[in-house]
Amino acid sequence: MLCPFCNFPEDKVVDSRSAKEGRAIRRRRECLGCGKRFTTYEYIESLEMQVVKSDGRREAFDRDKIIKGVSLACKKRPVGVKQIEAIADRVETLLQQLGSHEIQSKLVGELVIKELQAVDEVAYVRFASVYRRFQDSMEFLTEIRNSSIPN
Repeated sequence: MLCPFCNFPEDKVVDSRSAKEGRAIRRRRECLGCGKRFTTYEYIESLEMQVVKSDGRREAFDRDKIIKGVSLACKKRPVGVKQIEAIADRVETLLQQLGSHEIQSKLVGELVIKELQAVDEVAYVRFASVYRRFQDSMEFLTEIRNSSIPN
């Protein structure tokens, strides 16, 4: 691995620990050339999951799509980047625990909605409205009434 500061090819590991709910190893490294420290993450390789869309198309599971969707729902809300990444981590972990190579897109969306509901009520309703394709204000009201969100 090359040092990101001076491109020296050798370093030593100063510290290692589990990260991302056990799905990665965080290593703190020190460059043997310039002495600066940097962090790397090693991810545990898992079986590639395929998401089955409502029209039958299949595409590779993409954690970044969850992060983008949740980030949009959380725009101008008191939800930090770490919280958003934690939501994506939990959803991905739950999906991997199913042990299936194919996952319905509906399941992915519902897991995200459930996670968001516990984090931020407004972001939850925003995400649900786009994901479930609300057509009018009555669908918003129905969603709020059916959720655990107090009116």
